[in-house]
Amino acid sequence: MTRIYKLLTRPEWLAASDAGVFTGSPVDIADGFIHFSTAAQAQETGRKYFSGVEGLVAVAFEAEALGDGLKWEASRGGDLFPHLYGPLPTALAVEAMPVDLDADGVPVLAGLKA
Repeated sequence: MTRIYKLLTRPEWLAASDAGVFTGSPVDIADGFIHFSTAAQAQETGRKYFSGVEGLVAVAFEAEALGDGLKWEASRGGDLFPHLYGPLPTALAVEAMPVDLDADGVPVLAGLKA
């Protein structure tokens, strides 16, 4: 199994959990897919896109559970990133963890499980 992560604000995750589905943050909707990162990619994703954002949650999913809508596509630095084309059922989450910020405001994601 391959664990992948979606970084969200706590209010985004709570609203999605209440609805039973996450349809995307503004950047996901603009790009036409839901962005995920692997454990190895998450720290840089956090630094690049979420620095200074308090109240983040790293939500873990098993990639295989997301079905055929999940595509691995080249992105930052040529790395393959998981992108979900379609809604994300929140019941498939295996874990949701609060994310701390370091002294510079960068999310600390180094300890995520692969």
